[in-house]
Amino acid sequence: MTNPLLAPSTLPFSLPDYANLTDAHVREAAEAGMTEQLEALRALADDPEPATVENVLHAWETSGATLNRTLSAFWVAKSADTNDERDAIMAEFAPRLAAHGDTIMLDPSLYARLRQLRDRADAGEVELDEQDEFVLDERLRDYERGGITLDAPGQARLRELNAELATLSTEFDRLLVTGRAAAAVHVTDEAELAGLGEDDRAGLREAAQAKGLDGWLITLTNTTGQPILDSLEHRGLRERVFRASVDRGLGGSGDAAEEHDTRDILVRIARLRAERATLLGYEHHASYVHQVGCARTTSAVNDLLARLAPGVVKLAQREADALAQRLHALDPDATLAGWDWQHLAAQDSGDAFDTARLTPYLEFEQVLHNGVFAAATALYGITFHERADLVGYTEAARVFEVHEEDGSALGVVIIDPYTRPTKKGGAWMTSIVDQSHLLGDLPVVTNTCNVPPPAPGSPSLMTWTNVITLFHEFGHDLHGLLSDVRYPSRSGTSVPRDFVEFPSQVNEIWAWEPALLERYARHHQTGEPIPGEWIEQLVASRTETGYHTIELLKAMILDQAWHQTPLAQLPEDGSGVEDFEAAALERAGVAFPLVPPRYRSAYFHHIFGGGYSAGYYSYLWSEVMDADTVAWFREQGDDDHPGGMTRDAGDLFRRELLGRGGSREALQTYREFRGADPDVSHLLARLGLGADAS
Repeated sequence: MTNPLLAPSTLPFSLPDYANLTDAHVREAAEAGMTEQLEALRALADDPEPATVENVLHAWETSGATLNRTLSAFWVAKSADTNDERDAIMAEFAPRLAAHGDTIMLDPSLYARLRQLRDRADAGEVELDEQDEFVLDERLRDYERGGITLDAPGQARLRELNAELATLSTEFDRLLVTGRAAAAVHVTDEAELAGLGEDDRAGLREAAQAKGLDGWLITLTNTTGQPILDSLEHRGLRERVFRASVDRGLGGSGDAAEEHDTRDILVRIARLRAERATLLGYEHHASYVHQVGCARTTSAVNDLLARLAPGVVKLAQREADALAQRLHALDPDATLAGWDWQHLAAQDSGDAFDTARLTPYLEFEQVLHNGVFAAATALYGITFHERADLVGYTEAARVFEVHEEDGSALGVVIIDPYTRPTKKGGAWMTSIVDQSHLLGDLPVVTNTCNVPPPAPGSPSLMTWTNVITLFHEFGHDLHGLLSDVRYPSRSGTSVPRDFVEFPSQVNEIWAWEPALLERYARHHQTGEPIPGEWIEQLVASRTETGYHTIELLKAMILDQAWHQTPLAQLPEDGSGVEDFEAAALERAGVAFPLVPPRYRSAYFHHIFGGGYSAGYYSYLWSEVMDADTVAWFREQGDDDHPGGMTRDAGDLFRRELLGRGGSREALQTYREFRGADPDVSHLLARLGLGADAS
């Protein structure tokens, strides 16, 4: 049987042939792809002709075609629908791919070829335009940060570190998926489900039956906070769910808990990263990461986190005092605990809007077509057309062809909304095919979420948080779809980590747009639109809560603590994880035990399994630009579109920001779009902190 990954796909948009693709094909194609890339780069390095844009930069971009095609097709399938074979492939190839990367990045002849092109350009012998200039300088910087100047023993140790880190991160992620599934809470007494609607109960019963259990099964999301806590009235069950969430990966008691203990692995990862940073000449791993972000320095990151901490704690304490009073009215003998917060905060107290009331109006298809897609059409003129004839990476994934306003093809987006036991937690966008004028490729992007699937015969109803997440991830999709660059390596979301979340956060604002809400928020039984007064109350409640901000801030501080602490001061093994966490939060002044971090270290995929190590602060850094851009959209509004959802505003944002991808320095892109650096006052107002925190 022909391996569909060994040649460019013949399907529309070069979509991988998932219908005929097997895991065995991935192994074969990855092997061939690594060999092919090294041979192509060897030819590039040995080329006797003077260095040019074509024989260096263009040749470099095309050298890994088979490997890129294979990994792009595999990563998303593995993350969204893993199995034992895919886990085995990941475990085998993660260290091998790290070694492959080191072979390239530690090759002095390749570095010399890049330097030759730089020298010829500086001498006026070769003309570089803005995109050529940027990609060349980025490749040179990658080499200089990647160990090319180390001596032979140093390079040998670097290879060992990179290989072991790749293996450990893969194992950490595997344990997260299995541990999250194992931590599900089994309920046998239906009375404990008070507060949940019939559709929610049916979904929990389906989850239990899928595991061969009687009763109901509450599966966990990847975050500490569990959405179901908003609705559960039974305080004892709330505590069980809360503890199941916060104790994941910590060993606990029993063989099952020990089997999913991630502590030794995460400590080993932190220690190896600290050693690697020192080897490469950096103070710590965080300084290595921050150098290539918009922040540039660790002090800039620390200053931002420290500036917000005192005000955020005060906000959270005020909220806690109000919730304690509400709990006392319900149960005079109860003391406010972490498992009470979400439930009490979600109840309509007269001064906040209970978003749980929205769920009957938030049917998935309506939200997707009349909300997410409709906003993109209003802003950018693009339309979405389902292709039932094209197969995604799972049976549940749906393929949509995207057209420009004139009907021409723009790209493809694959939507995969529902949770499954084989899917990792959270939500994410990936790029299967990068937009590129050099290669003539149109983008193929994915939108993968973890919305609870509906029970058979029931509608797919979403929480308000699910809706915001879908809009957020679609912001990443738009960054990929509307990319307009030459080099595939600089396409779409190939931007600094503390910039990449900015366009996705901007796209969240359209979920709140009153005119759009009237279109997509309709009762799933009657078709009636959401009441107008609810829209007003919802929009008025948009200021971030102290709870939301402090849980994020805590996670950001833990990330920095793990990656700024010198090797000698890091725990030696997993037994020190919880004390390390507590000390880090105490030092930062955000201990506040009623609200745990959005992710505790033991299940913090972003920093120990994903690409956000020392970079989780990026959500906050990006939100500065997000809030400033939202203010700009409001300025573009008119009487018919007070929120700024106009084609003129959308076209400018597309042309000057989204379309640029990573083809030039990110803050330059922002400044040319906005005309100035981002104004932090808009974020402070959103957080309820006021100008005095600036």
